[in-house]
Amino acid sequence: MGYYDNNETRVKQSKSGRNWFFPSAFGAIVGASIMLVASPYVSNIEQPSTNQAAVTTASGDVDTTNVAYNVSSDITSAVQKAQDAVVSITSYQNQSGGFSLEDPSGQSGQAASSGSGVIYKKEGGKAYVVTNNHVVEGASSVEITLSNEKKAEAKVLGTDALMDLAVLEIDAKDVEAVAELGSSSNLQTGEPAIAVGNPLGFLQGSVTQGIISNPSRTIPVDLDQNGQPDYEADVIQTDASINPGNSGGALINIKGQLIGINSSKIAEETVEGIGFAIPIDDAQPIIEQLEMTGEVKRPVMGVTPASLAEVPTQYWTGTLNLPKDVDSGVVLMGIAPNSPASDAGLKERDVVVKLDDTEVKDSAALRKYLYSNKKVGDKMDVTFYRDGKKQTVTMTLANQNGL
Repeated sequence: MGYYDNNETRVKQSKSGRNWFFPSAFGAIVGASIMLVASPYVSNIEQPSTNQAAVTTASGDVDTTNVAYNVSSDITSAVQKAQDAVVSITSYQNQSGGFSLEDPSGQSGQAASSGSGVIYKKEGGKAYVVTNNHVVEGASSVEITLSNEKKAEAKVLGTDALMDLAVLEIDAKDVEAVAELGSSSNLQTGEPAIAVGNPLGFLQGSVTQGIISNPSRTIPVDLDQNGQPDYEADVIQTDASINPGNSGGALINIKGQLIGINSSKIAEETVEGIGFAIPIDDAQPIIEQLEMTGEVKRPVMGVTPASLAEVPTQYWTGTLNLPKDVDSGVVLMGIAPNSPASDAGLKERDVVVKLDDTEVKDSAALRKYLYSNKKVGDKMDVTFYRDGKKQTVTMTLANQNGL
């Protein structure tokens, strides 16, 4: 399974349809009949592009008087409310180049990636933008283009690879709109969803509409690209079209409120309409920490975990000495010194099967429980197997690099 981010582009060729035909004489007769029946309705279907309709008078003449009709809807109102708060983001990376008067150092900023962002706050002459971490990762400079086409240099206040979020700061002098935050906790399957962003890096302000396919989907996240999931992310699944460049843009509800940050989609030849957004309720505390401190504080145990499934089965009852009925868990491959785990007496090759009263089947589930249910300083019971015996210890979680 592959996922799009803003750096990937795939072109899909549409499948050709079948060629249907009739014998010439019969086809001509049928075609003429269809046209005679359909002709009274054609003028009503093809409305002038100026949102005006042509009207036939009692005398049979066509009245060219403008007749306005209302195309406003809940969707257009929602888009109008949120669209100006969505920005285009271009990330630049320094590349070695030749000497120039503009850049005598020989370092030239090259556009490395493009994406979208959402202005969520305006305060004290500054405006704050949330986007995806992968949109600005590795950037030497970041430029934002507002909906009014004004440009602003952005300062990256903080990034979080785990949740794929980043917060940027810009001068607020040209900012005209701020997104209204909604809630992702009460979303219902089938309710309207609207994606706003900058697909392909140059179609700024594009809007696509669909539904909430699933308000609470869990997908694996492989941060180190080793083929094993490091985390299980909760996401909103939608069929609103999300393309490369939409990353970091807004997913809004029918009220024009921000309910998610568009992040990725499944990229396979046979898959359509499966996109994912980070729920705004999950994103908000991360956004606040990144804005205030530039980093996210998460509780850690001080261990190097590996899913039991990654360990060859011959070691389960041999080296690890596990009972035969234990077929899942987390093997502790390393214990950091002076960490909560070492202070609690955990050792390498211990196999953790439960945190508090929650079973953990792999390392992704272990992280998910820690990050979703615990805070720095909280106490946590850890149930594990050592030398075939089941034991439980209690630790106090700390804030430090690593698990």
